Amino acid sequence: MNKTTFSTKNKRRNKIVASILVFLVLIVSDTRLSLAFSPPQDVAKDTLRPPLRPSRLEVPDDEYVPVPLEGRKTSPSYRFSTTGFFATQVNVDDSSRNIVGDAANEPSLAVDPTNPNRMAIGWRQFNTVTNNFRQAGYGYTTDGGMTWTFPGVLEPGIFRSDPVLDHDSEGSFYYNSLTVDVDFQCDVFKSTDGGATWDAGTFAYGGDKQWMAIDRTDGIGHGNAYAYWTSGTSVCFPGFFTRSVDDGASFENCVTIPDDPFWGTVAVGPDGELYVFGAGGNAFVLAKSSNAMDSSQTISWDFSTGVNLDGNIVAFAGNSSPNPSGLLGQAWVAVDHSAGPYRGYVYALCSVNRISTSDPLDVMFTRSTDGGLTWSSPVRVNDDPTQNEWQWFGTMSVAPNGRIDVIWLDTRDNPGDLNSSLYYSYSLDAGVTWSQNERLSESFDPHVGWPQQNKMGDYFHMVSNQTGAHLAWAATFNGEQDVYYGHIHQFVVTGADGQKDGTPQTFSLSQNYPNPFNGISNFEFRISKLSEASMKVYDLLGREVATLVNEKLEPGSYTRQWDARLPGGQASRFPSGVYFYRLKAGEYVATRKFVLLR
Repeated sequence: MNKTTFSTKNKRRNKIVASILVFLVLIVSDTRLSLAFSPPQDVAKDTLRPPLRPSRLEVPDDEYVPVPLEGRKTSPSYRFSTTGFFATQVNVDDSSRNIVGDAANEPSLAVDPTNPNRMAIGWRQFNTVTNNFRQAGYGYTTDGGMTWTFPGVLEPGIFRSDPVLDHDSEGSFYYNSLTVDVDFQCDVFKSTDGGATWDAGTFAYGGDKQWMAIDRTDGIGHGNAYAYWTSGTSVCFPGFFTRSVDDGASFENCVTIPDDPFWGTVAVGPDGELYVFGAGGNAFVLAKSSNAMDSSQTISWDFSTGVNLDGNIVAFAGNSSPNPSGLLGQAWVAVDHSAGPYRGYVYALCSVNRISTSDPLDVMFTRSTDGGLTWSSPVRVNDDPTQNEWQWFGTMSVAPNGRIDVIWLDTRDNPGDLNSSLYYSYSLDAGVTWSQNERLSESFDPHVGWPQQNKMGDYFHMVSNQTGAHLAWAATFNGEQDVYYGHIHQFVVTGADGQKDGTPQTFSLSQNYPNPFNGISNFEFRISKLSEASMKVYDLLGREVATLVNEKLEPGSYTRQWDARLPGGQASRFPSGVYFYRLKAGEYVATRKFVLLR
């Protein structure tokens, strides 16, 4: 079996063949793998049953109809900046305007570790909401997320879904995409220029709801790519896991995973160990491999074990839920890579319908301190006082310093309806306690802008760094489904090396974000004792151009924003070039430089 056999490059969709293949799979699949979902009309407690392992759901309902981006009606794109959060629309035209009448959802993100100003987001692109044919959309940025370029789709006219992106240590991006051309399979596309261009793709076996992770450790597995998917949809059934040991140039024959997890994610530990986590019938399942990193060995699994999150993953919950025909959140696994006391801890999280309460959905978390063998009692991340609201699309990532970041969509601000806001919380003690929940966005209606498919996809994606978190998410602020980039900064603190009881132990000045920028940038700093503080911006000639801080400040972490634009949000009122900003607080003085683009 090779790339040529399953190539999608020189073949057009044959809808009759695809339909026959799907029909045959539904007939011959084991009954526990069959399509057995009847979306309930309400979300009463007794209707939210543990899901069965599904068969193939991603199929082309409509024929491809080309709709050129040029000449489409546009409207202002949606972007906003608050004290702690910046967000901007990604699926925009060449003038950074919203394209009216299309839809974009289910985004995934890659960040270049060698140049964090370069990022790419992939998503399910619907050229028009009147047609359910979807393609592999993508966008990229070179200025830290301030502006985005949307070139189009990877392969025009080719049905693609379930986008999953990741990056390696050298800054290459990988885009795993499901298609049904010839068979139900995945291809992995690679970009070495920050997502601006992509190669022709490599056959990667696959199936529905795949996930992928790249090994960025310094061990023997460095650069390995690992992917798994729902077993009942596999192109290589009964196998549903594959590995690449040559930087994505090829993928190995499929193997099985014990206890058959599905609708989950993959994570690599600090020593190259591999974890696969997903739903598993009446519980969740985690499987571990200690030899997947070794290309000379056939992959074997150390163990699999059940994980208790006090509930079950929820899918296809009907029109009385926020996401009627999709997941309400997939299962997340992450591992601490820091040099601190929690290095190697394994974390699991999911939005679940809990057993012990009547709450329709909560974001639940648990941890393992022994490499996944045993797990703590589950804790709730969301802190809303009622048991009537939906906390859905729970998403987790872990920063290099060990901070755990979690975001989700939350209906608490709109009791009685499903309008949802983006929320955030973090933990500095390996998930024992969580910060007060912070609302990041205004509310939006998740039931508008459906592209003849009543859902917003199945997941969001987040990548954390030392001082914040990059987020790929979707919302309907324009009255239609659009993809957004967000950066969380104000609410994030660094943890063990810089805080004690919430108070910074040292003065510090961080690099502004984004940098370079052409509109608004954020400037973060810490004050460890009561001080007269000032922060000013200077040009290359040493002339003061802006004052960001001039006041007495209590100990704490602060963020100030500089809006360099003309009134009305037009182009910068300052020339492009290198500038400096200087913080003075008591005896502490620090200076950093940045680049302003016009």
